Amino acid sequence: MIQRMRLQPEAIGSGLTSQRVRDRLVERLREAGIRDERVLNAIRTVPRHLFVDEALAMRAYEDTALPIGHGQTISQPWVVAKMTEALLEDGMPGKVLEIGTGSGYQAAILAALGLEVHTVERIGELLRTARKRFRQLGLNVRSKHDDGRIGWPENGPFDAIIVTAAAPALVDALTDQLAVGGTLIAPVGASSSQSLLKLRKDADGNISQHTLAPVVFVPLLSGMID
Repeated sequence: MIQRMRLQPEAIGSGLTSQRVRDRLVERLREAGIRDERVLNAIRTVPRHLFVDEALAMRAYEDTALPIGHGQTISQPWVVAKMTEALLEDGMPGKVLEIGTGSGYQAAILAALGLEVHTVERIGELLRTARKRFRQLGLNVRSKHDDGRIGWPENGPFDAIIVTAAAPALVDALTDQLAVGGTLIAPVGASSSQSLLKLRKDADGNISQHTLAPVVFVPLLSGMID
């Protein structure tokens, strides 16, 4: 069930940010292989144009990544949909950890699905802006300014973890915070060759994985920036 959001006129949009344009994006995602109607409805509902700079709002419903400052991007809608769909394949998780809040769009999609979302961002300015967007839409997202590579251990374990930046290898601190039976979705690899991986943790704590798609993400960096 999609969470009801507060949609002011600027969220409803018009012209190239209208509901009709969002619906066309959803149809393109369906044609590109996204099948989960819950995910498609969330993409249809969450106003992506509010998560980019006003100068880029008219491009918000193109299926492409867009810059959000600080060398970061808002992910391509297909990638957001693919990662979210993979997260839901084995059942609806209760508590989700996102590493890399960025614009806040991925967290908003997860929250719109009714999930309990915890998100960590290392760049303070991005997190402050994302929090304003969550409040504007009435979304209950728990957020923290910290090094994402550490995760959020005091709030774990998590039924699902989604990582929106690429590390050369899986980060042990994050797999350790994944609950038994949980799913982790993350891009892994060097900048020239990254793969989107889906991992599952079994009752013995063993991790299985398979590759979903080739992707390109910004790097997962350590440390914090105010």
